[in-house]
Amino acid sequence: MSQAADRPGVQGPWTWGDELNKLDLAAYAAIAVTPTPGMDVALRRLSRAASYSRLWLGCSAVLAACGGKRGRRAAENGLTSIALTSAVVNLVLKPIGNRRRPDRQMYDIPVAREVTMPRSTSWPSGHSASAFAFASGVGAAWPQAGIPLGVVASLVAYSRVHTGGHYPSDTIAGTVCGVALAPVAVAAVERRREQQRRRSESWFTKLLPRSRPAGS
Repeated sequence: MSQAADRPGVQGPWTWGDELNKLDLAAYAAIAVTPTPGMDVALRRLSRAASYSRLWLGCSAVLAACGGKRGRRAAENGLTSIALTSAVVNLVLKPIGNRRRPDRQMYDIPVAREVTMPRSTSWPSGHSASAFAFASGVGAAWPQAGIPLGVVASLVAYSRVHTGGHYPSDTIAGTVCGVALAPVAVAAVERRREQQRRRSESWFTKLLPRSRPAGS
């Protein structure tokens, strides 16, 4: 028998899951009952804007149009990071997690906050994963742009709890997924760019006239 079991009041690591779940539910409930009428509309709109990555598609268009070559690289990094992260989250992790969405009525989420509840499972948050994947991907090519996008990504992640669509742990897991998978996507993009550069150089070399030997 473990030492923790021998001492009254001391619990082993096997209880941590239950306790973390209680904290998760308590945080969700606390946010639900805290009146924030000034924030409700703005966070609801932000959460809606991030659905289907519309917000990030718009940001990538601005980066590509106004940021020159660096902006185009950053936009490509960000969108590729979203593509990889969304695939992993929706096709692999959500089915494994299989967590039910929160019951907004039970927690009395104000109607002014509510957005359409997705039909997918709750863990991890796809919105949070895409948000941080985009910000991390952009930041790899353009750190100055990645910082404000990281702030917006944090607000998007919080908005998913504020509007009642996710538990806090869902958004934390989504954040970790986005940050972890973005470098994988960026590395793949960089390899493709390097291959294209080499092919371009090879093609250009073939077009150059070959030098003739002296005295010929």
